[in-house]
Amino acid sequence: MLQKREKVLLLRTFQGRTLRIVREHYLRPCVPCHSPLCPQPAACSHDGKLLSSDVTHYVIPDWKVVQDYLEILEFPELKGIIFMQTACQAVQHQRGRRQYNKLRNLLKDARHDCILFANEFQQCCYLPRERGESMEKWQTRSIYNAAVWYYHHCQDRMPIVMLTEDEEAIQRYGSETEGVFVISFKNYLDNFWPDLKAAHELCDSILQSRRERENESQESHGKEYPEHLPLEVLEAGIKSGRYIQGILNVNKHRAQIEAFVRLQGASSKDSDLVSDILIHGMKARNRSIHGDVVVVELLPKNEWKGRTVALCENDCDDKASGESPSEPMPTGRVVGILQKNWRDYVVTFPSKEEVQSQGKNAQKILVTPWDYRIPKIRISTQQAEALQDFRVVVRIDSWESTSVYPNGHFVRVLGRIGDLEGEIATILVENSISVIPFSEAQMCEMPVNTPENPWKVSREEEQKRKDLRKSHLVFSIDPKGCEDVDDTLSIRTLNNGNLELGVHIADVTHFVAPNSYIDIEARTRATTYYLADRRYDMLPSVLSADLCSLLGGVDRYAVSIMWELDKTSYEIKEVWYGRTIIRSAYKLFYEAAQELLDGNFSVIDDIPEFKDLDEKSRQAKLEELVWAIGKLTDIARHVRAKRDGCGALELEGVEVRVQLDDKKNIHDLIPKQPLEVHETVAECMILANHWVAKKIWESFPHQALLRQHPPPHQEFFSELRECAKAKGFFIDTRSNKTLADSLDNANDPHDPIVNRLLRSMATQAMSNALYFSTGSCAEEEFHHYGLALDKYTHFTSPIRRYSDIVVHRLLMAAISKDKKMEIKGNLFSNKDLEELCRHINNRNRAAQHSQKQSTELFQCMYFKDKDPATEERCISDGVIYSIRTNGVLVFIPRFGIKGAAYLKNKDGLVISSGPDSRSAWKPGSLQRCQNKITSTTTDGESVTFHLFDHVTVRISVQASRCHSDTIRLEIISNKPYKITNTELTQSSPLLKSELVKEVTKSMEEAQLAQEVKVNIIQEEYQEYCQTKGRSLYTLLEEIRDLALLDVSNNYGI
Repeated sequence: MLQKREKVLLLRTFQGRTLRIVREHYLRPCVPCHSPLCPQPAACSHDGKLLSSDVTHYVIPDWKVVQDYLEILEFPELKGIIFMQTACQAVQHQRGRRQYNKLRNLLKDARHDCILFANEFQQCCYLPRERGESMEKWQTRSIYNAAVWYYHHCQDRMPIVMLTEDEEAIQRYGSETEGVFVISFKNYLDNFWPDLKAAHELCDSILQSRRERENESQESHGKEYPEHLPLEVLEAGIKSGRYIQGILNVNKHRAQIEAFVRLQGASSKDSDLVSDILIHGMKARNRSIHGDVVVVELLPKNEWKGRTVALCENDCDDKASGESPSEPMPTGRVVGILQKNWRDYVVTFPSKEEVQSQGKNAQKILVTPWDYRIPKIRISTQQAEALQDFRVVVRIDSWESTSVYPNGHFVRVLGRIGDLEGEIATILVENSISVIPFSEAQMCEMPVNTPENPWKVSREEEQKRKDLRKSHLVFSIDPKGCEDVDDTLSIRTLNNGNLELGVHIADVTHFVAPNSYIDIEARTRATTYYLADRRYDMLPSVLSADLCSLLGGVDRYAVSIMWELDKTSYEIKEVWYGRTIIRSAYKLFYEAAQELLDGNFSVIDDIPEFKDLDEKSRQAKLEELVWAIGKLTDIARHVRAKRDGCGALELEGVEVRVQLDDKKNIHDLIPKQPLEVHETVAECMILANHWVAKKIWESFPHQALLRQHPPPHQEFFSELRECAKAKGFFIDTRSNKTLADSLDNANDPHDPIVNRLLRSMATQAMSNALYFSTGSCAEEEFHHYGLALDKYTHFTSPIRRYSDIVVHRLLMAAISKDKKMEIKGNLFSNKDLEELCRHINNRNRAAQHSQKQSTELFQCMYFKDKDPATEERCISDGVIYSIRTNGVLVFIPRFGIKGAAYLKNKDGLVISSGPDSRSAWKPGSLQRCQNKITSTTTDGESVTFHLFDHVTVRISVQASRCHSDTIRLEIISNKPYKITNTELTQSSPLLKSELVKEVTKSMEEAQLAQEVKVNIIQEEYQEYCQTKGRSLYTLLEEIRDLALLDVSNNYGI
């Protein structure tokens, strides 16, 4: 029997407003307890995780313990943890979304022995708040009451330890109930886990940080920053328009002085502002950190400032160096923070000399974050000297108005500075990417496919699905060596003379049930993460490389789209969607398919499926396959022409694939040469994505997951237009059609790099494509600008994108709806789908950033050990693509590097050019014009650099202890480097591959040297003396083809 109560909630909306809501609250006699000791398992109706039976006690943390010590409760050694609903809600309302999501993920994770108990819905556990009782006291009382009930519910068979930081509660409840022990968290660790060193160190760090905060608040320091305004004042100000809400974005090149606030929520719609708001200086930033949701007050117009247009080294120019800023823009100051988006930060401890300068007995240490945009963090530790050569993870606890810097605590060590694995770990932490192995519970959900127990198509599925194994010629076209094939194609002539085009995608959702352990893990990861030398899969390899890979000659489940096309015009007559069974006849690689398309049939010797055939069969099958590839290419040309007519854009980019040796180590990076079959496959995939988007939107207009690419702001194209103008080209940016046509016409016959750079600038000017829920946008906002389609989604890569898994489920539900069948599984509501899209978009950005950062890491490691003065490869041709007040931006096609080259150094000297065109530094001045910059020395010598000029540059590495190393470019001659255009365009990816090979080789040589050293010292253990360190590229089971990344995903489309 349900009991009705009323509950008053104060909720904050996404726009920052507070609502008072009175809700009906129903109490139940039974709620799931998730304990194996439950005397009434049927009544409790356990779903999901159960607590382990292999524990000596259950642990119930109080709300304050959950807030302060969650990172210790995440330790896998701590088992049998029961998080009360009261404690979870306290985290949600007091610590923000990021901490709450972390707790939710912990509860979902099958690797951790912890559960959620809904104590506030259990009749015997619910306690109303007494008049005059503080929220904190009520929360502790509720959790203790629930702990006593839980102990008796388990028939007094399992002791319960409640952990609290409330001394009064320890005194009051400590001995009140036999079998329920109430102790402090520190006491619990000391008595139950004395040998868990990492937990004790982390606990000491958190306690020290808390004591620092308490001492600071008691001391009468002068205010370093103004106090933040109360929440109700901020909300009223946002509503009235006095204040503006947005997300703080710090300029990493001028982190001390420049940040911008991007309008968000109600502010973006209600404000007349068309640009971001500049926040100038740390005082105006008022303790907000990059990524925080802040409230800003605009300054008077006479106090507005402009953004800096000069080149600068990261964070070195705290004071403006006298350069003229751009036009004044809206400028403001932060008056409050609505949501702190603090995360784990990788930091570096000061060197021994810097520590000594702070005082011999100093325990408060200022550490420098790897990310330039984050301020220095003050932590308390006695390990500063021991950790000075390591990358370390810390967390921020607070930032009081009396403190110049935020306070934080030490969490863990990542690795040595400069070590490849340590630097890769840094990139992962900085992008909040978790790469822990799949758990046993998740792997238990996976199907079995072994030689002893091979996987087979079930009879039940044969009856449900359309069987294409004998009726259709299905084949895949992928990069050489690809093993995770998630798409295949088919084409055939129907009895009525028309054609049938088929796109068949791996049926991942057959193996990944909604809300299963593996589904939750895939949803959390959201994507496969590709780094320069490795990848981290979204799904276990038994799916991604085996049962969901549409390999040749084996039966596989697929989700198919098949169109009936007119035999001459290729117009679509009819479309069919459904689940199928396929057997791919050929697993072709791109180059072989292109050879067949071009009529060079000798390539069939490299196609395994032709090897054991007699001549007659071989000829018949060859003719069938050649016809199919040719017809697919004709259809793709037709489809592309239609999109081109609507303004589809071709963006600049080079795709690369990884070539592996027999030991699965990277051997090379091979450029993906632009072949027509690439476009053939891409057009078929785009067509499938487009038609699935239309289908799921028609069936579920308010809860379909689509992908939008909004038109860019016209002001973002200004640099592109000016650069093109310098070469005599006009770029019309009024629409995607005019832009595409203008870019096609902007070709310099003497320098193909010009068009490449112009397309790159067009890409930079565009906003990123984003996933969204159709219930949260008007239909006119669905349009995809880059692909020129009214509706688009991602359906064709469910192995590596969770968005595609969601779309597959929506498509299956739409098919069931058409057949008037019951829809299996609950679809996401618009609100839940909107939240999921935000998460996936966030993870996609993290994937892009980590891929870029890892590539830059390899570039720096490649050049680091080379002497720029003598090494030939450190001298290269560069193209100027942007002019600044004190230098230029240069693109180096040979290595795909973009960077700054200064024309004025720190000593105030300017670049000059001698009779042999060699550069030197002399006193003088710079004069910048729109498309050129002139350096004039006091001797009267002058040299002018124009946009798109070719210059000779020297490449070196600027090393940094605290941050990532960076590539440094120096112009050594105003003349081009002697290399032909053909070599220029073709050598870039090739040398990039050598870059990866050389870094790999040096790492392996270092490992080998260490191994030899051990052998010399301990010859008697020779057979066991293999290095303990993992091979650089065997951290994962396999590293496969990077070219699986489609162009649209790589460039944000």
